Amino acid sequence: MNSDKLMNGDFAAVIAEMTNEEKVALLAGHRMWKTKAIERLGIPNIVMTDGTYGVRYSIHQIDNEEAGGVDFSAFLNVVGQRASHVEVAWGAMKQATCFPNGSSLGCSWDVDLANKLGTALAMECQEFGVHLLLGPGINIRRTPLGGRSYEYYGEDPVISGDFAAGVINGLQENGVGASLKHFACNNSEVERTSMDSVVDERALREIYLKGFQRAIEKSNPWTVMSSYNRLNGVQAAEDHWLLTKVLRKEWGYEGLVVSDWHGIKDRPASLAAGNDLDMPESETRKSDLLEAIGAGKVDMAVVDEACARVLALVRASKLGERRNMVFDRDAHHKLARRMAGESMVLLKNDDQLLPITPAKVKRMVVIGEGAGVPVIQGSGCATTTPTLVDVPIDEIVKLAGDAIKVEQYRGTSEVESERAALIAEAVEGARGADVVVIFVCTENGYDGEGSDRTTLDLAPGHDALVSAVAVVNPNVVVAIASPDAVVMPWVPEVKAIVEMFFSGQATGGGIADILFGVVNPSGKLTTTFPKRMQDMPSYLSYPGENGRHYYSEGIHVGYRWYDAREIEPQYPFGFGLSYTNFAYSDLKLDRSALNVGEEVVASFTVTNTGAVAGKEAAQLYVSYGKPRLQRPKRELKSFAKVHLAPGESKRVSLTIPAADFALYDSGKGRWILDDDAVQIEIGSSSRDIHLAAPLQIRSRASRHREVKWDTQPVFILANPIARAKFNQFLQKHLSIDEGEADRMLEHCANSFFGMFTTFDRRFRQAFPKGDIAALLADINQTMADEETMAR
Repeated sequence: MNSDKLMNGDFAAVIAEMTNEEKVALLAGHRMWKTKAIERLGIPNIVMTDGTYGVRYSIHQIDNEEAGGVDFSAFLNVVGQRASHVEVAWGAMKQATCFPNGSSLGCSWDVDLANKLGTALAMECQEFGVHLLLGPGINIRRTPLGGRSYEYYGEDPVISGDFAAGVINGLQENGVGASLKHFACNNSEVERTSMDSVVDERALREIYLKGFQRAIEKSNPWTVMSSYNRLNGVQAAEDHWLLTKVLRKEWGYEGLVVSDWHGIKDRPASLAAGNDLDMPESETRKSDLLEAIGAGKVDMAVVDEACARVLALVRASKLGERRNMVFDRDAHHKLARRMAGESMVLLKNDDQLLPITPAKVKRMVVIGEGAGVPVIQGSGCATTTPTLVDVPIDEIVKLAGDAIKVEQYRGTSEVESERAALIAEAVEGARGADVVVIFVCTENGYDGEGSDRTTLDLAPGHDALVSAVAVVNPNVVVAIASPDAVVMPWVPEVKAIVEMFFSGQATGGGIADILFGVVNPSGKLTTTFPKRMQDMPSYLSYPGENGRHYYSEGIHVGYRWYDAREIEPQYPFGFGLSYTNFAYSDLKLDRSALNVGEEVVASFTVTNTGAVAGKEAAQLYVSYGKPRLQRPKRELKSFAKVHLAPGESKRVSLTIPAADFALYDSGKGRWILDDDAVQIEIGSSSRDIHLAAPLQIRSRASRHREVKWDTQPVFILANPIARAKFNQFLQKHLSIDEGEADRMLEHCANSFFGMFTTFDRRFRQAFPKGDIAALLADINQTMADEETMAR
């Protein structure tokens, strides 16, 4: 009977029968990866686990319902033996497909591919019995040093939000819930559970929250995960402004908010703020909440509402179950290989060294430990135990066939004393080869949770290896495995560079396909590669000090910073080469002016002017004219990936709603669409714009700031609404005519005091405080009404 109530959605009836102890238990989860089952009321549990690019299923913790950590007595038994090696880990894990990591897949610029990833992950979750996958993660890659950068899609909220929506829809359309994370501003692993991310409200709204807002609007994830850090002084998991005012009231989100694991420090405060589910189970936090409820310190309506959200999640999860599902390992591996090939970025290809063909290459040398043991993923909660791993050298040999001789040299080592000999051996082996492929990577141990990278350099010895080989052979291809951007002092010395990022279990097949032209590279960067660390936007304020991390660059994150400072990057946002060429032409907008509530459609033609089929990621940016407030030089607003046969042309249409041109005016506390003459730009990267067309943004939004008691006369006189109302105010209170009131205002124009102080100082005139307050409220409300009239 009770189960029927739950499955029929009658949550209020179920909650009415629950004791306070049962409510607290329901809101606290069960062990590490489940919600609490309450058999008396017919409430089953559901299973959740980590995974942004693969399903990490801990057999011991899920199947055996083990708690996290290690039993204290067991710890004491071994502490004398080798305590430093006692690890609180996940134990044995089921094999699942390790797809390309976020920083890799984002470079595909293909939302349909993101949707396919979500669908594949759902199939694997269904086989494993997982109801909720804790991803995708979309924190902005503010700094390429971030330890979890490999999980995230890029430095821009448009591509981050759209990719997240693709993954979420793929998951949830197939009966598995998603958890959009980490909300918000968890952009570094330095002191990640206590660091205070200090972000001005405009940057917070336009950059760091925008991707979440966009993903929620396009996919409605079943859950949102609060982050570990503090945000402007408040623990994110306990931030009422973030979780209730913004997420629920402004964005209309109705799903469940779940904490990051042990991310809650004050359970009653977190529940009051809007954090429904506390994970994992903690007897301490359960006791704290139950005590607060008993003392009347927690509103029971808030408790019941959170319980209803948990029940709604349980119901949706049970309705989505497909327990007869068995995913096709081979098909998923092939999908992972396709994703890898479409995501790798060709950064350089002088003299058309690539692709490798028997006509050009008879002897090929492959160097680097990564050729035999590929770096396929980062470390931490997202780590997946792969079903299969493609070894790059094996895949290269397969595609080389009998026509090309392939030799292999180790070239590098983590042991410093071995490096010189290995480099010397590789240099000798590279002499006379028609092409040399060198696999390099970043330093092991700085690519995951708990630590940020300390440098943008490659692992020790790798730069020296590349330079040494390039001295004896100019035909060098460098294949890079990295979580994010790296610096490349050897760029002028080599002919070709392929950035693989962390491309998953099919990395070997993916890079082989690129090298031999089986796949025409179409990946483009979703982050800027600087020439040196000092050029990074966050360089002077990262990683913060005394527990505070100031986001000093404001809205100028990523490519916005390089554009504003006119800094030449090594490779710009959106950049990536192909084995063919593309031409852009005939940009047309469906309107010349855009009003609030409308949308503009930009149409243009892309033509493949080369000899092979390829895919082009076309990018639409907006460049502002004379903005009222500071804005970036250009901002990404939309994108599309198009496949073209040789000589083929296709018409591409991108639709941008007027709201996407708005800025967040922190002075007025709302989004404003400013009146401005902008340019719609179409490019193949943020630094390679091919087409542009003018668009007039029409808005009733006032270009004037809100008027306060101490607003200086110069600003009031420039504001028609404020000037007119001040004139009327003076006429009424001083019994003067309009002309006299205007002359009085003009006499105040050069004062640097507020208008009312100036009245007092120059005319010895004071006014009732209540009347002043009413005047200011009337002015500001009139301006606000004007701004919304066209909606």
